Amino acid sequence: MAQRLSDWSYDTALDAAFQPCSVENWKSRQGGGFAFAGPPSTIVSSGEESSVYSINLPSDLTTNLLMLFRWVHFIAAITWIGLLYFFNLVNVPFMKEIDPVTKGKGLPALMSRALWWFRWGSVVTVVMGLAYWGSIVASDARNASASSAGAMASFFLIWTITWALMYACVIPGKGALDKGPVLAVIYVVLFTIASCLFLRFNDHGWESNRMLAIGIGGGMGWVMMLNVWGVIWRAQKKIILWTRDNAANSSPIPDRAKYLARQTFLMSRANFILSFPVLFLMGAASHYPMFGK
Repeated sequence: MAQRLSDWSYDTALDAAFQPCSVENWKSRQGGGFAFAGPPSTIVSSGEESSVYSINLPSDLTTNLLMLFRWVHFIAAITWIGLLYFFNLVNVPFMKEIDPVTKGKGLPALMSRALWWFRWGSVVTVVMGLAYWGSIVASDARNASASSAGAMASFFLIWTITWALMYACVIPGKGALDKGPVLAVIYVVLFTIASCLFLRFNDHGWESNRMLAIGIGGGMGWVMMLNVWGVIWRAQKKIILWTRDNAANSSPIPDRAKYLARQTFLMSRANFILSFPVLFLMGAASHYPMFGK
């Protein structure tokens, strides 16, 4: 007997999208749609009629809206993280190799365009991600007849405070707090504590692995976005302006530029490192059960 599609599918969403139909029905639909043969295990020749499967896209608003959120989230994240990797792996070493004149002419135009996509990519990534994660929190809470308010509040409170402490560490700009390895140790401790606090405040038994994994990974993404807007962009727009004026009018670049450039580098490098656990936790949300139920 032919297998049902649900026996073959690895994702429950496919069960709703691909429905079996007879060959006659498939032929009758050729004028108004399209269909394709099911997986090899569903094609039989022991006297039974072969089956084909038509594509039926979900029609309810919620399913389509959540898919749109995820799709836009992916596109924006690729833009944002791709530029983050470009800045750290390509642009930083490249800028050390070119002469001041070339840097003065090229840097303003390059960085102005790149940072526009960079900062707005971060906003779209986080907003779409929060919209999708909010639906997961609401669903988990509703299934347990609980409230999602506590989870949402703990997310913004814990991760915003984490960012504030992170930023406070680079404000001095001298001594031990100006050294990357020292800051790395501080940040590891800081984010470990923040993650444990988030898990502790969301330990009621109804929280799913998806909710908790994205709650931590998305929290790090929230911190990264605050770094972009609160530190990197604020400093870079001044550096770009000073560099442009220096190239055009030979205006001296203020001494503060070195401090802001160093601060930007440290926060950008922190975002680069944070992107690795963020991406791991996004994948773990649906494919690596490590939290909750």
